[in-house]
Amino acid sequence: MKPIAKISRAALFLTAASAALMPAYAQVESEDGDVITVTARRRGESLQDVPLSVTAISGERLEELGTPDITYIAQTTPNTTLEVSRGTNSTITAFIRGVGQQDPVAGFEAGVGIYIDDVYLNRPQGNVLDVYDVERIEVLRGPQGTLYGRNTIGGAVKYVTKRLGDEPSLRLRGTYGTFNQRDIVATGELPLADTLRVGASVASFNRDGFGKNLTTGEENYNKDVLSARGSVEFEPSDALFVRWTADYLEDNSNARGGHREIPGLFSGAPVLDDVFDTRGGIMGPNVVEAWGTSLTAELRLSDTLKLKAIAAHRADDTETQIDFDALPAEDVDVPAIYENEQTTFELQATYEGDAVQGVGGLFYIDANAFNTFDVILGQTGALISLPGLNANTTGDVDTESWAIFADVSFDLERLLQMPGWELSLGGRYTEDQRAADVLRRTFIGGRTNELGGNNPTLIATTSDFSGEETFTDFSPRASISYSPNADHNFYLSYSNGFKGGGFDPRGQSSAAIDFDQDGDVDGDDIFDFFLFEPEEVDSYELGWKSSLAGGRLRNSIAVFLAEYENVQIPGSAGGIDPVTNSPTFIGVTTNAGAAEFKGLEIEGTAVLGEEIFAAGDSFAVDYALGLIDAEYTEFIVAGVDVSDQRVVQNTPETSAALTTRYNTPMAGGDLTFLTVTSYKGDVNQFEVPNPLIDQEAYTLFDASIVWTNADGKFSLGLHGKNLTDEEYRVAGYNFLAQNPDGSIVQPLTSTLGLEGIATTFYGPPRQVFATAEIRF
Repeated sequence: MKPIAKISRAALFLTAASAALMPAYAQVESEDGDVITVTARRRGESLQDVPLSVTAISGERLEELGTPDITYIAQTTPNTTLEVSRGTNSTITAFIRGVGQQDPVAGFEAGVGIYIDDVYLNRPQGNVLDVYDVERIEVLRGPQGTLYGRNTIGGAVKYVTKRLGDEPSLRLRGTYGTFNQRDIVATGELPLADTLRVGASVASFNRDGFGKNLTTGEENYNKDVLSARGSVEFEPSDALFVRWTADYLEDNSNARGGHREIPGLFSGAPVLDDVFDTRGGIMGPNVVEAWGTSLTAELRLSDTLKLKAIAAHRADDTETQIDFDALPAEDVDVPAIYENEQTTFELQATYEGDAVQGVGGLFYIDANAFNTFDVILGQTGALISLPGLNANTTGDVDTESWAIFADVSFDLERLLQMPGWELSLGGRYTEDQRAADVLRRTFIGGRTNELGGNNPTLIATTSDFSGEETFTDFSPRASISYSPNADHNFYLSYSNGFKGGGFDPRGQSSAAIDFDQDGDVDGDDIFDFFLFEPEEVDSYELGWKSSLAGGRLRNSIAVFLAEYENVQIPGSAGGIDPVTNSPTFIGVTTNAGAAEFKGLEIEGTAVLGEEIFAAGDSFAVDYALGLIDAEYTEFIVAGVDVSDQRVVQNTPETSAALTTRYNTPMAGGDLTFLTVTSYKGDVNQFEVPNPLIDQEAYTLFDASIVWTNADGKFSLGLHGKNLTDEEYRVAGYNFLAQNPDGSIVQPLTSTLGLEGIATTFYGPPRQVFATAEIRF
């Protein structure tokens, strides 16, 4: 069935059933219908009142569900993909409504903004955030540029930590489970005076591997993460609040090895039975360190006007080892270093009057992203008398950007005597300045010195490029909403999103195209070869939110259409170095296409209590449904439109989830049973379909049992994730020749290295773990 037909049938059924509802664990804190407050529009509002597609999950519900990290929320959020990036442990890949960014190397900006307490995280390294000491997580779908700092062309994920309390407290949470999982989180807070509070959390997350590296003997897919967060809050009066925070993460997990989906074309190595086992022989350091600090000050000038300033500095260093071929030999081995640094400043003015409410502000970021990586083709080099053949790429990208933005809502009942109507208008002007240096060199003798080598011999320099470019844009937003009463909110919105362009940090100028067709690849051609243009999206959304039966029956339905232009498409391929005439790795990024996304999102809950169950019992059914028809309308390759042969990556046509929560008094406390069933449709890893690495539709089932004593100071939980032990791919690499329709060329033909690469990475298998928490 085509997605648009699914949309029509689903909408008719759900309207007739009156059961399209907001998630209970996101919005209902008790069976009385208490509502969680969100700040999607930079001011406190209930989800019911926000004319945006927002999912919000409270910290208490995240703990009840045994949420391991931020990627888990995508299981129950429609049209959202959050995954651990291929070959990494803590780098995130994020897509919302078909918009995202697959490649984590320097120079590529995120299509989905990740925020910690309103601080934008410019790079994906270290952003697979473990969930602890969190107040809530919000997911905003669609462009948010008039409200948020940067590059929220696809949407935003907000990780909101808890503010400190007025009483001394200490909380300890421990976890033990399968694969020798051993987690401990300690959180404490202490008022030093009536106006001064301090707090800190320290967390250690450890787990043996889901499999083994059969070559090195190391655990594969293990976890070894240390994380800490501290804060100081100063509140001398109701008018002033100041918060300083600092956080640190160190990930010492082993290099994550992939699963070969084909036998070795050169060695004949067979496919392993266990998808979590690997045979990669690459060795070396594998560590991620990330740290940051921020200072937030809020000053209330009057009952209606508040100023907020957020200054932050963040940095992360990654040294990693990626074995593309997942075999012992040096076929396509990639040691890499990523170093990122950013300084951001945001000034907001929030006005909350009777008839007018809104936010305006200024955002600034100064960031640097550096990476250097080798692509070692040892087996290939040995055959062509270039021992230790190595293509090294170093990219250094500076970004300086500022934006001014505003989003204002007008109560038309008060202004124009139009009861129930609200008009919102917003806009954002952005100026992005991007400068890049790209150096590509070919060596023999193995790794470069920076990556653990011993003075390899330079035999060619194939790129030595420097470029600067400035991109400017104005992005408007408008919405009109109508609330005939407190139980219903209908809205129609338009928003424009923008993501700046840049320079391909992996480009090879010796492979540049003669853009001006003058018979000579000159400086202008090389500049154009490295440059890719900004993306833009026009998004239209029609929505309805309702709250009935005292808040026990809630619904949210949104239908959307997005027109996406200048889509930035990074590509990796094997090629021939024209300087040395040897095989090499080539990265090419183009604005190859335009795309159109249309779909439907439904989230809902129904909460039942004593009218059906025994006194004190409650039962909630939550569900989410996302349908999206995502397709390229233009995709130019060598002057030919091949859009009918391309697909949108990381965007299943259907995503759905069903959550149940039953609570009953027991043994002087409350016993809660929870289940989560989630479904994802077929997923393509890249724009060209590939049956070897793409993932067919799959379903996951989780369950939890949690007992909490009467005063909430002690709890025990038993959690099961992926209880049916489903095997499902979340990422992959491909260096096999394919036909234009995506079918694999037969016999199998490698485009880089000798073994052929169709290597995949899998989501976690069945896990069962127990938790215990005590509060003092």
